[in-house]
Amino acid sequence: MAPPKENVSLLFKLYCLTVMTLVAATYTVALRYTRIAETELYFATTAVCITEVIKLFLSVGILAKETGSLGRLMTSLRENVLGSPKELLKLSVPSVVYAVQNNMAFLALSNLDAAVYQVTYQLKIPCTALCTVLMLNRSLSKLQWFSVFMLCGGVTLVQWKPAQVTKVQMEQNPWLGFGAIAIAVLCSGFAGVYFEKVLKSSDTSLWVRNIQMYLSGIVVTLVGVYLSEGAQVLEKGFFYGYTYYVGFVILLASVGGLYTSVVVKYTDNIMKGFSAAAAIVLSTVASVMLFGLQITVTFALGALLVCISIYLYGLPRQDTTKIQPSLETESSREKLIHM
Repeated sequence: MAPPKENVSLLFKLYCLTVMTLVAATYTVALRYTRIAETELYFATTAVCITEVIKLFLSVGILAKETGSLGRLMTSLRENVLGSPKELLKLSVPSVVYAVQNNMAFLALSNLDAAVYQVTYQLKIPCTALCTVLMLNRSLSKLQWFSVFMLCGGVTLVQWKPAQVTKVQMEQNPWLGFGAIAIAVLCSGFAGVYFEKVLKSSDTSLWVRNIQMYLSGIVVTLVGVYLSEGAQVLEKGFFYGYTYYVGFVILLASVGGLYTSVVVKYTDNIMKGFSAAAAIVLSTVASVMLFGLQITVTFALGALLVCISIYLYGLPRQDTTKIQPSLETESSREKLIHM
């Protein structure tokens, strides 16, 4: 049985909206900058690993505040983490998928402009919609499905000679970038819905769930470092190429990860939609100012369609804070009522 809906104030939702928008826009632009700056290029896999470690420590700190004492914190960790290997295994699934997604984001932003990446990445919405229907037994309205197709059209326009960069001159592979985004989109849709299902199917604390997932994430990302860049990391060092800007990107990714879990737990689609649309606008403006991006008509039209589709998709239609029971369960209940 799903836990009852927790009351959340409008002020809290607006606060989350503002932070999510600023973090998403800043992260995209900052990450793009660190991948094109004329310095020794750092290892993306190590950055993803450090992000998981920071998120773990932050979650432990928040859980400590939530429990109120060191004794209760240790009891909670012992019962829910050390004493629950099955739960750790369950949360290792999104850990693996999120690790792949984060690495694909680095690869995509090494080959695509931040604005192009930000808009194209919104293909995660139809992917998430499909996963929601299949995994959470929810339905979408005709307007929502229309917005999904509008989104695809907008992304197509964005990819059609999206923009010209005048300040940044470097070797890039757009097809590799779009391929990386495609993988990241699939990972985002599945992992997000899977994590939402785990969160809303029990009364376990959000921060306990985060700790379970981040512990698995650290192991998964360390394996990723070894498999993809192990020899180079041993030769040059784990923190090779790191600068203050790279540290800033890692901090943004850590904070963004925590707020993502909060949004999944407490908020709805319309808030996430406005956040995504605003982040697109902010990152595009920042790309124009920082990287000399020249916006074309097709890019502008595509970005506009994406923003409109995100808004339409997020229009409230049903309660999306709970996992809906299956049709069979509903049918059984109706039979019992009329008996």
